[in-house]
Amino acid sequence: MGTIRAEHDDFSIRFASAMNQMITLKSSDGADNDWSRDIKGNMYDTVVEGFQLLSRWTGRIWEQCAWKFSRPCKEPPISDSQQDSATFFDYEKVVRWNYTAEERRALLELIGYIKSIGLMMQHCDTLVSEALWETIHMEVQDFVQDKLDTMLRTTFRKKKDLSRILSDMRTLSADWMANTSKADPEQHSLHQETEEMRQSTFYPRPVAPTAAQIHCLQFLICELVSGGNLRKPGGLFGNSSSGIPVEDLKQLETFFYKLSFFLHILDFTATIGTLTDLGFLWFREFYLESSRVIQFPIECSLPWMLVDHVIESQDAGLLESILIPLDLYNDSAQHALTYLKQRFLYDEIEAEVDLSFDLLVQKLNEVIFTYYKSCAASTLLDSSFTYACDDGEKYFVKPLRFDAIFKLRRVMILGRTIDLRSLITQRMNKLFRENIDFLLERFEYGDLCGVVELQQLLDILELTHQSISRFLELDSYSLMISEMQENLSLVSYSSRISSQIWNEMQTDFLPNFILCNTTQRFVRSLKGAHHSSQRSDASTGKPYFYCGSHDLTMAYQGLAGLYRDFFGIPHMFAVVKLLGSRSLPGIIRALLDHISSKITAMVPKVTGLQEALPKSIGLLSFDGGIAGCQKIIHEILTWEAKSDVKVEVLHDLKEIGSALYWMSLLDIVL
Repeated sequence: MGTIRAEHDDFSIRFASAMNQMITLKSSDGADNDWSRDIKGNMYDTVVEGFQLLSRWTGRIWEQCAWKFSRPCKEPPISDSQQDSATFFDYEKVVRWNYTAEERRALLELIGYIKSIGLMMQHCDTLVSEALWETIHMEVQDFVQDKLDTMLRTTFRKKKDLSRILSDMRTLSADWMANTSKADPEQHSLHQETEEMRQSTFYPRPVAPTAAQIHCLQFLICELVSGGNLRKPGGLFGNSSSGIPVEDLKQLETFFYKLSFFLHILDFTATIGTLTDLGFLWFREFYLESSRVIQFPIECSLPWMLVDHVIESQDAGLLESILIPLDLYNDSAQHALTYLKQRFLYDEIEAEVDLSFDLLVQKLNEVIFTYYKSCAASTLLDSSFTYACDDGEKYFVKPLRFDAIFKLRRVMILGRTIDLRSLITQRMNKLFRENIDFLLERFEYGDLCGVVELQQLLDILELTHQSISRFLELDSYSLMISEMQENLSLVSYSSRISSQIWNEMQTDFLPNFILCNTTQRFVRSLKGAHHSSQRSDASTGKPYFYCGSHDLTMAYQGLAGLYRDFFGIPHMFAVVKLLGSRSLPGIIRALLDHISSKITAMVPKVTGLQEALPKSIGLLSFDGGIAGCQKIIHEILTWEAKSDVKVEVLHDLKEIGSALYWMSLLDIVL
């Protein structure tokens, strides 16, 4: 591949240079004829070299394809999911399991070179056509008017039959209009020509010979050389039994093969299409017939294998070529309709293209989303944590470039123009909404201590949105948050987060958490839950719904685990940031109402406890000490009958105190 890569780069540079010279020539008036002829001749030689490169590279792919088909994979790798049904189609052994990662990369790179060179040459069709026609015209006229003229005067002077063929060749293809002498045709006959007129001077014109003229010239050369015997030993030009000198025979042979190539040069667009046609990589009808199946899985299709390799490898050098394998479908569809004339083959290709493109858009969005989310998570990760790790390099994201993909607005597949940028934008908006919904649902399955992790993940998601919004026209992040929180109404002051926070405070936090005044933290009581809420496990989301890469996800989960066992100032900052000024007053109002309802419900319980108290208690004797006094008090009080009420009152007082301290933490944060 190193040689092919060097050939590609060298030819691209020289072709671009030749094109610049052509543009300069067209923009200049009265250019020198010799200079103009050199530039156009250089353009012709460059085009010929391009055709030769394309032919050689396409031949390499043909050879590799034939080699793979003749040597299928003997032992395909078996994954865990394939243990029960470890049977493979013959086509899978030939294609799916027969290409290594390096071979897929090389094949993809070579296909990209073929398509890029072909497209570059095809785009300049109208610009180079005049130069090609003029060069071909000059080659033909130089041979017909000069070299054939010399042969007529020397070698074939006394050979009437052969000289007649040469005269027919001149009559058929000589362009006397370009001759500067403008003499009558009779003046150019063999016997009337003077010494001064033997070398014709003509100006090349952009008038190429027709295909019929070229075929007639080839036929006349064959007739001249073979003498009517096309099966003579040694080949057409390998035997001089016709009596033609070796020098003249070499000139005829050279011109004969040039004529063969002129046909391809004149049909410029069709030749490029033929040389860049790689549709044979898709066809597998023989294996469908031998395997007795309607169609193979999409994983067995070579074009999709190459696309999937780019996505899975995430090679920065291949990402811009991710759509090149899809051009194989265009080639195979063109071949099915134009050459094979089989509509059912086209229908199969069309169905596979629909599936492949849907999978491409889906996987491409996931790769883009994962990359930018990993970048956002890496940016927001505490630098002190990264520096403290021995392997902190794993938290840095390898740079990838998606700029070229974001600019693709016109992708031609099977004659249809697809706006890939628009499809990526639509899918990206959907991914953001799905991610927000997953994070909110995950928070709803946990307790109030998970609010810090929710705030971290939403911050990462917001920075991801900002990064992608530089390239795509995404919906507003605040709009998506409001939509997923069901908080779009102007008069709605509640949301999914605020409802979940209040529900957790009412059912779990206030009943089950106790205050540690020293650390200003609420911790879960070790004596068991008073009103334990039944929780179900949250669904496991896709990896890119967290922090992008696995390493970053584990790092953030480790950091979030530090805040899982208590509720304090960091959690209150997260609550304030998540609720904002719109929903926070609703929480305070609900908390005050909760305190009021607790006080109201506690009044009759306190009255009931008062009945268990004695009417009066006198001064106790100190003879028994503190223990004796305490024993006397317990004997006087009759708490046993009111023990349940006592527990409820104390718990209500604890909830009221926790609510008041929660609001004091809120005051500190605000």
